[in-house]
Amino acid sequence: MRILMLTQFYPPVIGGEERHVRNLSLELVARGHQVAVATLWQEGCPEFEEDQGVRVYRFRTTTQRFSSLYSDPRRTHVPPFPDPEAVRALSRIMHQERPEIVHAHNWLVYSFLPLKQQYGCPLILTLHDFSQVCPTRRFLFQRELCEGPRLDKCLQCSAQHYGIMKGISVALMHRIASATARQGVDLFLPVSRAVAEGARLSELELPFQVIPNFIPDTVTSLCSSNAKLNRLLQQLPRREFLLFVGDVGYDKGITTLLNAYADMACNVPLVLIGRAVADSPTELPPGVIWLRDWPHQAVMHAWRRCAIGVVPSLCPDACPTVAMEAMAMGKPVVASRIGGISDVVVDGKTGVLVPPGNARILRFVLEWLMENDHLRARMGEHGRQQVTSFLASAVVSRIETIYREVIQSS
Repeated sequence: MRILMLTQFYPPVIGGEERHVRNLSLELVARGHQVAVATLWQEGCPEFEEDQGVRVYRFRTTTQRFSSLYSDPRRTHVPPFPDPEAVRALSRIMHQERPEIVHAHNWLVYSFLPLKQQYGCPLILTLHDFSQVCPTRRFLFQRELCEGPRLDKCLQCSAQHYGIMKGISVALMHRIASATARQGVDLFLPVSRAVAEGARLSELELPFQVIPNFIPDTVTSLCSSNAKLNRLLQQLPRREFLLFVGDVGYDKGITTLLNAYADMACNVPLVLIGRAVADSPTELPPGVIWLRDWPHQAVMHAWRRCAIGVVPSLCPDACPTVAMEAMAMGKPVVASRIGGISDVVVDGKTGVLVPPGNARILRFVLEWLMENDHLRARMGEHGRQQVTSFLASAVVSRIETIYREVIQSS
């Protein structure tokens, strides 16, 4: 099959969604498919390159020209409406690639929808988060789980998140564009039951299948050490430690985690691996090590060395691959009972699920597990078994079947 992926970011931009698109593209190429990726141009990256058989097209957008719109110049997100230059670029790529199916992964889908009828190509959209119903993608309202979209709420929340002028514009355009997507997308692929429910796919009678994120079958095959990797790994504690991987900010539960850790009686280090965001803490309790800009291979070495993985999210994480990676390395996961996390972590078997935002219970569970080596080992082994259903060999075959069915039905 000829497949075109649409994603606003692609490596070397680092993130779970970016890694997912790349892993999926490489896996499909390995299975004999022709795969191209259309993504936003990033400084220092070529406009076209081949990534192990994946053809990567990078293009500039109109909104990228207004740098003041973005707080992070490395992440110039696409808007929730057709971007004129993105539409033209996608038209050129469609004409050159002639894909049999287009697989979109975020708001770049809105710049493709005006072209869908012209090229007659079926379109599927993976929902990696709540961006189909939430202008901020987080599905939080006043730092609490949102009960569902409503215009007055969305305007208020978006204005607080993006700033008044930008936020109001994003909320209004998002409301129009999401309705357009409901009409133009042939099949939605939410990554968890929580995303499907939050996006109201059943309620709106939209076609969908839940397809989770995945990790490569070779994720536990670590590369041999080299000087650069060794320098990074020397920053890790020499004894067992707790490990958090992700954006070091409020939504990911970092405040709850630090409060829980500060009151722990046992003397175990806490390692944070992730990038700083706007609300990252400025001070850390004694015993906390924050490591930034780590390559994925180094992160996997850290998973192997840690005692427990911690995913204390306050926002409803859609389907966190960090939990899968910890489980693949045989580590128990202590995580919030929110969003799609419960699709990955089996409470009492592969880890423990705790109420989001409750530092006292989080501290109790972490201390309890640190004192019980046999329980940690048993949960880690169950995690290794459980994670096989989230390997590429299991998930990508389902995606291939969906491609064939959608192409045939169209």
